[in-house]
Amino acid sequence: MIKRIRPIPLLLLGLLFSNLTYAQQQQLTLKDALNYAVENNANARKSKLDIDGGKFKTQEVRAQALPQITGNAALNYNPIIGQLVFNGQAVQLGNKWDSNARLQLSQQLFNQQVFTGLKAAKTSESFYNLNADLTDEQVIEQVANGYYQVLVSRQQLNVIDTNIKNVKVVEKIISNQYANGLAKKIDVDRIKVNLTNLQTQREQTINAVVQLENQLKYAIGMPVNTDIVLPADEFSKIETMPVLADSINVAGRTEIKLLNVQKELYELQRKAYVAEYYPNLSLTANISTTGQSGRFDLFSRNGSALYYDASAIGLTLKVPIFDGFATRSRIRQANVDLRKVDIDIRETTNGLNLAYENAKIQLRNNINTIKTQRQNVQLAQEIYNSTQNNYNNGLAALTDLLDTENALTEAQNSYTQALLNYKIAEIQLIKSNGNIKSLLK
Repeated sequence: MIKRIRPIPLLLLGLLFSNLTYAQQQQLTLKDALNYAVENNANARKSKLDIDGGKFKTQEVRAQALPQITGNAALNYNPIIGQLVFNGQAVQLGNKWDSNARLQLSQQLFNQQVFTGLKAAKTSESFYNLNADLTDEQVIEQVANGYYQVLVSRQQLNVIDTNIKNVKVVEKIISNQYANGLAKKIDVDRIKVNLTNLQTQREQTINAVVQLENQLKYAIGMPVNTDIVLPADEFSKIETMPVLADSINVAGRTEIKLLNVQKELYELQRKAYVAEYYPNLSLTANISTTGQSGRFDLFSRNGSALYYDASAIGLTLKVPIFDGFATRSRIRQANVDLRKVDIDIRETTNGLNLAYENAKIQLRNNINTIKTQRQNVQLAQEIYNSTQNNYNNGLAALTDLLDTENALTEAQNSYTQALLNYKIAEIQLIKSNGNIKSLLK
């Protein structure tokens, strides 16, 4: 009975570890990586928290326009009681013990600074929303570039593996020829050196792939120890040259929207400074009760304490007259900020147009390069196959074979690099059009 029961927990434990291993390995498409990043990237998360902080800031400013109610209470012991001389007689002012409770209300009736601050706080919410959008776009661009970098490194690793496989075949042939006296030892040594170099290059490329994958996982906010699998067909999704517009709608770009909101905030800040010239009118009201006694029996029902109440309602008007030109200086500083943001808008607009034009040029060049390099790889492969066949038949030297192998490797790497350049240019073009978030869909 014991022998039958024991394997069951072991089987369950094995299934558990199998499920954990499967859970740790995730096939990560570009779309999955980008959607994961906008939810988990540290900068993206903080920018979304800024949105909540902006809402709370608006509530804080709004509170200044609401009634302000305060309560005060005091209990005093007077060891020495002051006196007032009246008609030649000293009159005692107060008692040994006194208490006071006061409730005060104030309400802003007219305060242009508060009203302007409310508008600024509401505009700040738009600023934080746009800043979060811009952060998401930057994260998408960063992650997409890193994603393709990983794919390129993996492609390069595949090229090296193929070359190692081919060299091992040649090594086996040369070794057999050398054993039969048909090849020189220097040929055996040269092919071994070539194989060793390729294996060293493979180790370096593997380390580079691991580092790039870790950087990718860090960028998207994924635990670095998570195993990921990137589908290799992402590079096969290269289409023909898209239809390119002569210009883009720069006003729709998040960067320009953000600067426009920033300009609006500067304008509201200037209005707030101008509002310092305006008078402020507020309503005040208070009610209080005061008790006095010669003994500490202020809170006793049968004590000797005497209580009296008081209340007041009034208006407070504050009129600024002269502040040493401080307000004027603040207004002029705000004017400088407004002129600077206008410069930023013009420069950013020009920069966005420049990025779009460069992206178009890069995309055209890269498509042509991809076509050329694809043909070059095919040609290099044919030359290598022909040279290898000639070498096997004794019609070509080992040097020719190694040269054609190096040419094939260079052509394959150039083709892979052209694919990467195309994808990066494609991302820049999509970003220039203001549609980079379309990569999430």
